[in-house]
Amino acid sequence: LLAAGDDAATSDLLPGLAAGTVATLAVAEADGRWEAGSIQATAEHAAGGWRVSGTKTFVLDGATAELVLVAARTGAGIGLFAVDGEADGLTRTRLATLDQTRRQARLDLAGVPARLIGAEGEAWPAIERAIRLAIVALAAEQVGGAARVLDMAVDYAKTRVQFGRPIGSFQAVKHKLADVLVEVESARSASYAATAAAQRPDDPEFALVTSLAKAFCSDAYVHAAAENIQVHGGIGFTWEHPAHLYLKRAKSSRVLFGDPVHHRELLASQL
Repeated sequence: LLAAGDDAATSDLLPGLAAGTVATLAVAEADGRWEAGSIQATAEHAAGGWRVSGTKTFVLDGATAELVLVAARTGAGIGLFAVDGEADGLTRTRLATLDQTRRQARLDLAGVPARLIGAEGEAWPAIERAIRLAIVALAAEQVGGAARVLDMAVDYAKTRVQFGRPIGSFQAVKHKLADVLVEVESARSASYAATAAAQRPDDPEFALVTSLAKAFCSDAYVHAAAENIQVHGGIGFTWEHPAHLYLKRAKSSRVLFGDPVHHRELLASQL
């Protein structure tokens, strides 16, 4: 909202967000890509305002959000439109997701009344910045998750006894945990770099370091979560143990806002 530069919209909508209104951004569609070329939803000027049609998917909290900001294509380009969560013509379907702690939904819009935010056809730079700021936050979460599962694995390796000695004393387990430690600390550095760049809106390296952080932190978290299960052995595969929750979150976060392959492609093109 702030990046769109619409003073009237920010005055109307930001107080509600500050008071606790649940809001979300709907960008990705059937192909799951968070980029301008994949947006097929359309918006048309109608009597009394705008109407948006199309399908959005992988919308975070999309089934419960009171306000949805939708990226849709007009004759002038990509616009940003505010849609009421209970608007006529909006159908919301919860998605069955691997990570049940991060709810997602598909939104089907059939001529839904909407409010244009900012200038028509000029919204993509604001949307892209919002996505990259979200990547910065997600990278920090991934580092936190990876560090947590590393701590879990180390603690268990110190207390689990096999063949008369703690399993952490075996060289194979030491190497496994040491490799994860290197990845976690490297991911932390990547996250810090992205966070620092986010403080400088005009930093030409902002896009580069956010893609770097997304790619590296995603892989580090998945690897750390998987190794945590391996160190825990049989108990790590049980529903009662929390290890599986971290792996599901890691797998889900890996593809959110673009997977590592996509962001490495972006890195290559930027370099």
